[in-house]
Amino acid sequence: MADRIKQFFVQIGDLSYFAAHFFREAFKRPFEFKELLRQCYQMGNRSLVLVGVTGFIIGLVLTLQSRPTLIQFGAVSWMPNMVGISIVREIGPVITALICAGRIASGIGAELGSMRVTEQIDAMEVSGTNPFKYLVVTRMLATTLMLPLLVVFGDLVALYGSALVENLKGDVSFQLYFNTVFDALEFGDLVPATIKSFFFGFTIGLVGCFKGYYSDKGTAGVGYAANTAVVVSSLLLFVVDFIAVFVSDIFYEL
Repeated sequence: MADRIKQFFVQIGDLSYFAAHFFREAFKRPFEFKELLRQCYQMGNRSLVLVGVTGFIIGLVLTLQSRPTLIQFGAVSWMPNMVGISIVREIGPVITALICAGRIASGIGAELGSMRVTEQIDAMEVSGTNPFKYLVVTRMLATTLMLPLLVVFGDLVALYGSALVENLKGDVSFQLYFNTVFDALEFGDLVPATIKSFFFGFTIGLVGCFKGYYSDKGTAGVGYAANTAVVVSSLLLFVVDFIAVFVSDIFYEL
């Protein structure tokens, strides 16, 4: 038990040092803009279908499950307000981040792990190229920039799925539904959700790159890096979400 606790704190220290190394390298020349754009395409565009399908199903299920209860209390007219605030403030960012952690963090861990095993990273160091800047910085920046856009896309698709249920079951027009949603949303609902989406993306990129960059040798090490990248990033997402909600509550009280 003591060894596991010690290993946990060692991992936290290594992860913190890795993050500090990222901030040191991110603002140094040369800037790998071409590789950054390629990583943004890989992580953003290729995740649209998965995020869209997930968001659409979330909107459908949330509305179908909540509608009977609201009908019992005679509050079905509050459905757009409830679903809109729930998705934008919490459900959309967290679910999208978890989906991206499963796809992106594992992909980064496996890719960098295989490059470590095949000694491609060592070859880059020998040739004078900075592998950390080319491989790590670009991927972490791409995840940090792309995740908020994926969250916005997932929120819109989820609201469309909810509006579809209301249109079919409650005969509510799409225009009325979205007008009600946007009337219920406030500036204080959008800003915290957007800010924590950047932190979610940074966490996913940080863990995925860390696990892959320091992967153990052999094929088993690559698999372990991909697996632990998903597990650790998913757990850290909940920690970051808790901190974000706690800080936003303090801000609202002030």
